Amino acid sequence: MALQHHDSSAGDVLGAYLRSQATAFLRGLRLHEESGADAAEGVEAARALRAAARRISGSLATFRPVTDSAWADALRTELTWLSATLADEHAYAARLTRLLDALHRLSGAPDAPGVPGPRGAARGSLTVGSARAAALLERQLTLARTRAHSATLHALGSSRFHAVADAVAVLASEVPLDRIAAAGRTDEVLVPLSAQVADRLHVAAGELPLVRAAHPYNAEALVDDETQDAPWHRVRSLLRVHRYAQEALGADVTLLTAACTALDRHREAAEAAAASAQAARTPRIAPATAYALGVLHADQRHEVEAARFDFQRVWQPAGSASAVVT
Repeated sequence: MALQHHDSSAGDVLGAYLRSQATAFLRGLRLHEESGADAAEGVEAARALRAAARRISGSLATFRPVTDSAWADALRTELTWLSATLADEHAYAARLTRLLDALHRLSGAPDAPGVPGPRGAARGSLTVGSARAAALLERQLTLARTRAHSATLHALGSSRFHAVADAVAVLASEVPLDRIAAAGRTDEVLVPLSAQVADRLHVAAGELPLVRAAHPYNAEALVDDETQDAPWHRVRSLLRVHRYAQEALGADVTLLTAACTALDRHREAAEAAAASAQAARTPRIAPATAYALGVLHADQRHEVEAARFDFQRVWQPAGSASAVVT
């Protein structure tokens, strides 16, 4: 994978990337403040804030030796907190939409053209229970989203957040760097640091059951098991950090982005399946409701399997391309 800025100093390349992401963060913050009651604009602004925060945090982790390490560690901790806080509200809303859409599709609703529903008695049981299942999920996930929204508002109004925003504002104009490391060439300093992340990613991806995932409908992912999903989530986190490092170096990240998208879908489906299973454990629900939630859970685990299949198809060319940096 050919990189830009081959002969530039490490400090110039990393500094330019961090300043651009700090500017994106401040732009997202301004949009969030201006969005007011416009929910759509608020969601988009929060997404921009999260994206910039993740990129800054990931770059500070990968290229820590090139920065003032004490400053980098402190800012990275705060940005990780902020990104996680902002992500919760969006995650609950997206999960509810995913589950309600799946229930609508599975129940074979008349206004869902081209979507066949289950046949015979199964269809009747699912149709009866799906409305109650949808109401139960909406109640549970809306409550969780409301709590997350309150936490977000509290965080954005806190002194802790204002300190983070001030630090990012300083970063937009000045990046605290280690003078000696920053003076080195990009290919001698940043590329080896990026390769360390790539090595960890390839080791983690090598431990995934990719051979089995290469077969559609292999039933490997149908069991709702956090232990089984955890290695895939770890690869997703490493892949995202690796992608940010490649962005900083000016590399083409098209294939890495496609692999990230597949693992994002994997996580969303896994968490949706877990939410449907949790709802099914609600005491004293009707059998038809429990049945609908069981069908929904299986559907989302099939989505997990499909995401793994998509990832393994993308990963081979993406992994090969990202393994060589020049």
